[in-house]
Amino acid sequence: MTPVRPTLASIVATIGPASDAPETVAKLIDAGVAVFRINFSHGTFDDHRRRLEVIRTVASQKCCCTAVLGDLPGPKIRIGAVPAPGIMLQAGEDMLIDPQWGTATPSDGNGVAVRVGCGYSGIGRDVQPGQRVLINDGAIRAVAMERAASDPPAALRCRVTTGGLVTSNKGVNLPQTELSIPALTDRDWECVEWAVRHGIDYLALSFVRTADEVRVLRQRLASMCSIDGVAGGIAGGAGIPVIAKIEKPQAVANIDAIAKEADGLMVARGDLGVEMDIAMVPIVQKRIIAAANGYGKPCIVATQMLESMISAPTPTRAEAGDVATAIIEGADAAMLSAESAAGQYPVLAVETMRRIIERAEEWARTQPTAASPPTDSATARHPAAAVAHGVWHIARDIGAKLIVCWSQRGGTARYLSQTGFNIPVIAYSSSETATRRMVLLRGVVPLRADPPADSSLSAWNKAIDDDLLRREWVKPGDPIVLVAGRPLGVAKPASVVAVHNIGDHSTGFYRHP
Repeated sequence: MTPVRPTLASIVATIGPASDAPETVAKLIDAGVAVFRINFSHGTFDDHRRRLEVIRTVASQKCCCTAVLGDLPGPKIRIGAVPAPGIMLQAGEDMLIDPQWGTATPSDGNGVAVRVGCGYSGIGRDVQPGQRVLINDGAIRAVAMERAASDPPAALRCRVTTGGLVTSNKGVNLPQTELSIPALTDRDWECVEWAVRHGIDYLALSFVRTADEVRVLRQRLASMCSIDGVAGGIAGGAGIPVIAKIEKPQAVANIDAIAKEADGLMVARGDLGVEMDIAMVPIVQKRIIAAANGYGKPCIVATQMLESMISAPTPTRAEAGDVATAIIEGADAAMLSAESAAGQYPVLAVETMRRIIERAEEWARTQPTAASPPTDSATARHPAAAVAHGVWHIARDIGAKLIVCWSQRGGTARYLSQTGFNIPVIAYSSSETATRRMVLLRGVVPLRADPPADSSLSAWNKAIDDDLLRREWVKPGDPIVLVAGRPLGVAKPASVVAVHNIGDHSTGFYRHP
């Protein structure tokens, strides 16, 4: 079997009806999935529990670190029930969106073509006349004309500018409106509690607008979580790490504050492409990735990355370029949604994404490089960041094949990842939670292992040689850089660095127990 070189960027795949069988999960892991996404917007808690158990069981059988991301539904606004097959709206017609209305009905004879219900009671209060109202991902477009004369106003009268067929439960986007709805609904808090009880590795917060919304969730998680002794998350905060989904213009405007507060960012291009001018989405994506890199936080690029593979065995050329561009720009992970959850080729989609990532990273390794630590001063001046910066120069000068570290809670791996290595960072830890949380860090390949009985660096060095040779990631004599703290197995800052040639007992930590 040809040895597989770990990619620097991770693959996130949404699990769903097309991919939740144990044999399919096993194939997806083999194909390159590092993180499975559970979408709390679909399915029941029983569905999620069953899928989580399958992932954990298969990953345990394969002795690999596979994480699970729980994606919170957020305050998604939807219209109510519409009689089948739907009601066709024409440009120039008026519709009334009324939270107190039941099943949609056609014209009421008062100049309104259709009256539809809505799941958000504050729509008539929040939306101002002249603001845009988009339905079904912007397929139907309208402008708010007037609010109901009640106090507070409930219904909203809109004039259709782009018509189409309106059907039940379609999403409503209000890109110009400052909504008073909270970022975390009652349903979100139920999902948070479920995630904590079941040991989910990350939580994605939907429809973020401000850093305060991220802070509220992180503070609640800090009071709820103490998992496997890991208090540090990806970014040092207690509790389950929080990934802020950037999908609203307000979030883009507040991106620096959000990047600083969150444990990671997601470029959620679905709603982002509806709420903003679609021509701006590529520029905004680049800006979000840069903000994540600047604050040393992982960034996931999501939505329609290989969309055509929902029903086709190959992606379009544009999709292949889209994935490669995200990786070259510095994304830590690329995500599949319907391609893996409901598509006809979930495993092939992952294999294809992995091949694209491999080719992009191969090209990137041919380009001039420099150490790229976070620009955020609080992170850049940390002693561990200085060690990582020095390791980068050592690795370049000796032509290291790998960086190998002991990172009990993920801190050392995090700082190494932030420095911009173009070779894998193999991070050992005895903590299952820590190893799973490290998989989103660019370049980091976490491996769970117990420290040597005597916690000596010499014994660990021997174990590294045996393990890496067995995995065929190196050959005898290959140069690597070792990074650790004393004693192993204890969460301490990395303070010892050594150059080692695989199998050579005169190098590395062999002489320094």
